[in-house]
Amino acid sequence: MHHETLDQKPAIQTIAFGTGTCALGLALVAATSQGICAILLGSNEKALAGQLRSIFPHAILRKAGKEFEETLNHVVEHIEMPTGALALPLDVRGTAFQKRVWNALEEIPAGQTVTYKELALKLGATAQEIGEACAANAHAVAIPCHRVVRSDGGIAGYRWGVNRKRLLLQREQEMFPDPQSLFAKTALIRGQASF
Repeated sequence: MHHETLDQKPAIQTIAFGTGTCALGLALVAATSQGICAILLGSNEKALAGQLRSIFPHAILRKAGKEFEETLNHVVEHIEMPTGALALPLDVRGTAFQKRVWNALEEIPAGQTVTYKELALKLGATAQEIGEACAANAHAVAIPCHRVVRSDGGIAGYRWGVNRKRLLLQREQEMFPDPQSLFAKTALIRGQASF
């Protein structure tokens, strides 16, 4: 197992956040002076703020004003059309191993998937360790952990719900078809997913 400590950041810092609506429900976007530190998906603004508090228990959280709207809109546009890397700086926190996994995830193009096992072999880890690193990702869609699937092409856990993961993959497959994708080969139920 990879047991490193998380990056050390100042104990008390201010994090501004805002919430917008997207096809996946609500998106909470949070930022420090270093960049976007979280993109969380959910259905309830209070619950999302609670998740943000649990990720950053010592930070001063403040609801952002009008100055944050452009950033929020840019992130929501990226969630709707993830055609590449998010063109905003990210403040990514995690262990060295988690960051290696997240960097590898950013190399997976929209419309394609890899398996936990494939990623594990590439990084010299276990599939479980890859899954744990994906689960620790606080940057929904920007760090595309939703593009990792089981060896049989099935959809496994997703921090923001498997229905959101399924919808993300379906939308990306429709926008950027990849006939070799394991996801494209699985039988999917079309229609609106409930979150």
